[in-house]
Amino acid sequence: MKALVLEKVGQLALREIEIEESLGPRDVRVDIRVVGICGSDVHYYQHGSIGPFVVEEPMVLGHEAAGVVAEVGKDVRSLKVGDRVCMEPGIPNLEGRATRLGMYNLDPDVRFWATPPVHGCLRDSVVHPEAFTFKLPDPVSFAEGAMVEPLAVGMHAANKARIKPGDVAVVLGAGPIGMLTALSALAGGCSRVFISDIQDAKLEIAAKLGSVVPVNVSSQSLTETVLEATAGWGADIVFDAVGVPNALSQGVEALRPGGCLALIGMPGKAIPFDVVAAQVKEVRIETVFRYAHVYPRALELLGSGAIEVAPLITDRYPFSEAVEAFDYACKPEPRSVKVQIEL
Repeated sequence: MKALVLEKVGQLALREIEIEESLGPRDVRVDIRVVGICGSDVHYYQHGSIGPFVVEEPMVLGHEAAGVVAEVGKDVRSLKVGDRVCMEPGIPNLEGRATRLGMYNLDPDVRFWATPPVHGCLRDSVVHPEAFTFKLPDPVSFAEGAMVEPLAVGMHAANKARIKPGDVAVVLGAGPIGMLTALSALAGGCSRVFISDIQDAKLEIAAKLGSVVPVNVSSQSLTETVLEATAGWGADIVFDAVGVPNALSQGVEALRPGGCLALIGMPGKAIPFDVVAAQVKEVRIETVFRYAHVYPRALELLGSGAIEVAPLITDRYPFSEAVEAFDYACKPEPRSVKVQIEL
């Protein structure tokens, strides 16, 4: 099959590759239609590793995907040939302790697309377990279906933050995850969301997502803006979608006493954190790693129109230009949010 292969750091090739995938009784074969480019894909392309995960041999990229069921295993009941689907890319050990406790995203044995040494989904077709393959509602396009994976990150963060109706939230960073987290927070019951960034083009997009207040922190004080809007009290929740030290400090400053700091963005290395500033407010800290148990709810929200992700899909490339798509994603225009590849 044809696939986009990361040969080594800085070298991509669109070429034929043999991947042995037998169809088990509870598996489906999916012909891929759309794949989104994630920041982790770009990071592997540019640097060859993320933490302990190192690309040591050629690897197919991509983990945000939607497609059409082409074949089903003999024991598959919930899906049929022709169904339009999206796939949850992390497959845990179903007998593992974390999985049995309901935290399958934390299973040490999870196999996640495009995380070395597991091949990703930027290829003609994949074999995937029925249990982690989800039918798209009729109104949801393939492009929107490929957005369920990053949306799931935001929804998982919203769940962990324990939103109460009427809460005021702050999202640090107006990238794809930041904007999808803002949408998830609003869907979860937040009355309004302040979102910060340094690029006006992205903030202009964010401002059109609903009850979202953009804050350009290169010219405005996030803390002052939030405190003024909340009569000096502060935000109930701050979602950090960037993972840089100064943003984290701003987040703690903007929180109310007893507020929640949800950490989504992953720093490239250990960063300093003012523990005392968090202690004097008794800040509740939640950490986020991928997601669990949110795909069905994400699809319900997309299908009902309660969440709209189409405005965030800013750039589309054909599969034949997949290498060019990645080169663009490495240095995107300020207005760019999500780059997708159409197969």
